[in-house]
Amino acid sequence: RFSLLLLNLEEYYFEQHTANHIINKDCKDERKFRGSLKICSKSIIFEPDDNIQPIIKIPLRDCVSIKAPEDNEANNPFTRNTSGGISVVCSQVFLIKERNVIAPYKTVRGRTEHLFQLDVAGKVGDVVQTLHQLYRASCLDKMGDQAAMITAILQSRLARTSFDKNRFQSISETLHMECKAEMVTPLVTNPGHVCVTDANLYFQPLNGYPKPVVQITLQDVRRIYKRRHGLMPLGLEVFCTENDLCSDIYLKFYNYQDRDEVYFLIATYIENHIAEHTAESYMLQWQRGHLSNYQYLLHLNNLADRSCNDLSQYPVFPWIIADYSSSVLDLTKPETFRDLSKPVGALNKERLDRLVTRYQEMPEPKFMYGSHYSSPGYVLFYLVRVAPEYMLCLQNGKFDHADRMFNSIAETWKNCLDGATDFKELIPEFYENDSSFLVNSLKLDLGKRQGGKMVEDVELPPWASGPDDFLQKSQEALESPYVSEHLHEWIDIIFGYKQKGSEAVAAHNVFHPLTYEGGVDLNSIMDPNEKVALLTQILEFGQTPKQLFTTPHPQRIIPKLKSLSRTSSHSISISESPVSPNEESFEDLTEESITLAWNNIAKLKLDKQYKIHKEAITGIAVTCNGSSVFTTSQDSTLKMFSKESKTIQRSVSFSNMALSSCLILPGDTTVISSSWDNHIYFYSIAFGRQQDILMGHDDAVSKICWHDGRLYSASWDSTVKVWHCVPGETLSNKKHHFELLAELEHDVSVNTIDLNAANTILASGTKEGTISVWDVSTATVLHQLPCHSGTVFHSAFSPDSRHLLSTGEDCCLKVIDVQTGMLISSVTAEEPQRCFKWDGNTILSGSQSGELLIWDILGGKVIERIKGHAGAVMSMWMNEQCNSVITGGEDKQIMFWKLQY
Repeated sequence: RFSLLLLNLEEYYFEQHTANHIINKDCKDERKFRGSLKICSKSIIFEPDDNIQPIIKIPLRDCVSIKAPEDNEANNPFTRNTSGGISVVCSQVFLIKERNVIAPYKTVRGRTEHLFQLDVAGKVGDVVQTLHQLYRASCLDKMGDQAAMITAILQSRLARTSFDKNRFQSISETLHMECKAEMVTPLVTNPGHVCVTDANLYFQPLNGYPKPVVQITLQDVRRIYKRRHGLMPLGLEVFCTENDLCSDIYLKFYNYQDRDEVYFLIATYIENHIAEHTAESYMLQWQRGHLSNYQYLLHLNNLADRSCNDLSQYPVFPWIIADYSSSVLDLTKPETFRDLSKPVGALNKERLDRLVTRYQEMPEPKFMYGSHYSSPGYVLFYLVRVAPEYMLCLQNGKFDHADRMFNSIAETWKNCLDGATDFKELIPEFYENDSSFLVNSLKLDLGKRQGGKMVEDVELPPWASGPDDFLQKSQEALESPYVSEHLHEWIDIIFGYKQKGSEAVAAHNVFHPLTYEGGVDLNSIMDPNEKVALLTQILEFGQTPKQLFTTPHPQRIIPKLKSLSRTSSHSISISESPVSPNEESFEDLTEESITLAWNNIAKLKLDKQYKIHKEAITGIAVTCNGSSVFTTSQDSTLKMFSKESKTIQRSVSFSNMALSSCLILPGDTTVISSSWDNHIYFYSIAFGRQQDILMGHDDAVSKICWHDGRLYSASWDSTVKVWHCVPGETLSNKKHHFELLAELEHDVSVNTIDLNAANTILASGTKEGTISVWDVSTATVLHQLPCHSGTVFHSAFSPDSRHLLSTGEDCCLKVIDVQTGMLISSVTAEEPQRCFKWDGNTILSGSQSGELLIWDILGGKVIERIKGHAGAVMSMWMNEQCNSVITGGEDKQIMFWKLQY
């Protein structure tokens, strides 16, 4: 029956002794109850073995005297039975859980004496001495002085004890470190010793409660987060699950060096087993439909210091539904939903106008809302039916007034819209599967409302047939297309760029300065009383999550027709073209075959290989029918290879400089090659001769692209040029006519370019690692990011043009969200990846050593390695169906690959 929730906030439980509680000693109605006497930092608690009897809590500050009977009395033969007795006289006691019922505490005022007879009489002296010390602390006027004295007593107890090594799981375990810390659970911290070995993390509570040792096997750890606890960077939370809300242990250390060392030891251990997760890696998975909205919000909360073990930083979830009166919930109507682009306080215009007027008249520091959207009181407001003892702990043994309880969903929503000081959001429980928080199954007496009605279960909207149905429909709403399309707007407000600064003011999203991370530096406050008062105020008021994003958050990719599945990246481009339902279009079949190919890409097998050049192969282009393969090489030649006859049919040299890339123009009549001699060469396949030269640059041309009569050329002269090409009449020797349409200026040499599917956006990568995203029609830069350290080898848009992948000399693979320019994923390979193809989810890359690697970019890992060239893979071609690949290597070979499934 005893729990740490019976203690006051910030109180510690030190030790317990088996004892008898004697009432009305030496009187006719003397009664004796057996139980356990618990010594806490601000109170004495007696828990009787008999469940019917109440737990007795005596606040030390209400004690009049605490003493052991005099020695001479102890020697008196007539009073021998009181040996080991401690007498406590007090002016007030609390009776808790009488008849084992959770209810508000009963207060008994007036002077009473309690005699506790310890089983081990020899301990009486020590216990009395401890109680006198703690009594002196509780009588100090100022909270800061009280806290300081109790901390000193606690630290001296911790210093006198150490971790019991007999608790190790195995005798062969190696100790890595030991330190003092506290285990954190909601509203409670429990001091003890932490030990990290080569196999386990242990916590041994000083008081042996709730069990002598808590053990976490390092092999089971999946995630580990540093936490801010009580505004200080002292917390550490360990999860042995991938997607759970609650962790396996939350520890708070006494200095950040200990915290960082334990973090380092565990992180190093798990690093060898699993990849670290960042907000960006989750974002990419969410955008592509591999994480639900619920899971994504859970991960963001975790990364932003929100924890189920800290009620002042409990995970925050949005109100989604705005309709609590209809009998049927229609998730196809936008008006069913709350406006996710605004904080709760800005949803009602009239109320907002009043708040803004007040804000404008307020002296600095200004804030719009006098209360927060998440605080311990709000969390327990929702959870009182399943966590009544937490509510009693937070509110000094009382429940809230019956009319202020969580009585009805509609009423609570209405109050959040209209109430002068109510701006609360929801908690994750509204989108999970356990509906017990909506039902008074413990039969708690939560009081009578004004109309005389008892507070029972939460009143549900008409569209919900019961608590489980309500949660089911809430989940459906959270995962609905409307929310998927708008959730990024809410993330901007809570975790993103609208959380602070001028954007927050514009979005009407300004809370009290103390609620923000870094809003106050506790270390700079010298007065301990001021520090305690401030900390208490902040923890009760609620805290704003850590800011995770400083630029607008990308939108989720919403497939128009197909469900969010493994194929999400393909289903988009096609579903935008209207197809009548009865005709199974050719595009749909192509889509399916592409999806099938990428799902089986690991089954790529080498079909044939030919050594056709004298130096590394730099470019590959194939005619429409697949019969002729053109390759360029650093040996300065363009060769035409016939697949049927397996022979080189043509070999052309334009100059003695290396060629860097090639492409075939529509119609298969002309091949264009770019060269290190600053020129671009047009070669007529039909006439077997050089047809044209474009002297376009002042340094080597590194890459060319073509679309619809336009040639895009990248060069080491720091430009990308866009040319309009009017073809000459092939029979008469008229040349192409070239007109320079645009010049995209860079600071350094450009090494690679790519066009998106609609040919409206161009990406360029430089020798210094910068990626630029350009609007082709206006020749302006949309985004510029320092992505890589060293040269960018290759960059390419995903088929749906939402993401841009790049690889570089620094061994990194980076993904950028094209719309916002945000870097949303970074994976480091063992060696540089020189070229690649990808479908938005899976990557086939050619590495420096010649291997072909298949990556799951969402999981950030290699799923297959295929032996390939004897040197770097320099170029790669893939057919439209994605089931045939040709690679060119530093080893002068071309390799033909086939998918076999």
